[in-house]
Amino acid sequence: MFPINETMGQYSELFMLLAAGTYTVAFIAFAWDLAKSSKVLRAVDLKAAELSGAAGAGATRVPVAAGVGSTGVVDRAGSAVAGPAGRAERPSSSVSRDSSGPAAGIGGTADAGMRYAAERRAPARVAVAVTVLGAAIHAAGVITRALGAGRVPWGNMYEFLTTGAFVAVAVFLLVLIRRDLRFLGTFVIGLAIIMLVAAAVAFWTPVGHLVPALQSYWLIIHVSIAVISSALFTLTFAMSALQLVQAHRQKTVAAGGADKLGFMRLVPSALSLENLSYRINAIAFVGWTFTLMFGAIWAEKAWGRFWGWDTKEVWTFVIWVVYAGYLHARATRGWTGTRAAWLSIVGYLCVVFNFTIVNQFFNGLHSYSGL
Repeated sequence: MFPINETMGQYSELFMLLAAGTYTVAFIAFAWDLAKSSKVLRAVDLKAAELSGAAGAGATRVPVAAGVGSTGVVDRAGSAVAGPAGRAERPSSSVSRDSSGPAAGIGGTADAGMRYAAERRAPARVAVAVTVLGAAIHAAGVITRALGAGRVPWGNMYEFLTTGAFVAVAVFLLVLIRRDLRFLGTFVIGLAIIMLVAAAVAFWTPVGHLVPALQSYWLIIHVSIAVISSALFTLTFAMSALQLVQAHRQKTVAAGGADKLGFMRLVPSALSLENLSYRINAIAFVGWTFTLMFGAIWAEKAWGRFWGWDTKEVWTFVIWVVYAGYLHARATRGWTGTRAAWLSIVGYLCVVFNFTIVNQFFNGLHSYSGL
């Protein structure tokens, strides 16, 4: 191996370390945003309760069980006395209304359509800016790894984890351009940190050449689509997990129980999360279908058969079946709500199992983890 390759590999490892540190700062900023905004929401709640109490008229206070911006109270007839859906004067200047409908939230929270409000939360802006910086450093790490190896940087588990973490963060930032998904920041950035740490601690592999079967242009086509699809599945996994928590919270509040998850009021309703998760899963499923197809074509080129019941092939197909079942059940069988969320979560767990346990513990033609 040439010295320049070793040097590039060392630079790559340094960039990965810096990226992990930067992501940690972004993770803290996203968590700070949730905590700070939750306190603002509680303060507005108290003020709204005072105003509604002063208004009197015997109105019964019922907590609104919606997702984002559910800070008001309603009377017996269901009309808003104070809060996001009402017309009452707001007690705080930090409260903003999106022109498209119900409140966009407190201090720039996303509305049900996950659009940006007129105001932006300062901690969230800092978190996104730091995430962009971390992604730039991370990209430098991926590129220097590719230059050091003289090929695309996803030939083993270390490279797949580091590249996959970058793609997941990049997809998150791209979606942020059109949708206010900053409430997912702690989850997505947290997963990226876990992937980078796992790559450095458990799966580190020095820069080297690929096994003959991987020395093909199909590596670029097949694995790149798999990485992008997995990144989209990561987003939907986070949304489905939040959907379950939000659905439980909404049910509890609607029944008159105490709202113990104040930060979840910065998250859209369970239905909004489910709808967006379904759309993204549909796109990712198309990508995974191409992953399966191109993998079969590559297998025929490399091993002379399209399908050989290799463990990796089987689990790739299992993932396809789970997500196909999810899309079919939700679209035609009425599987909505928590059942749809659990199916999406099971699909992602299969993805994680395929790229960790299968690569590490199952022998086969796809055993290229570098362990």
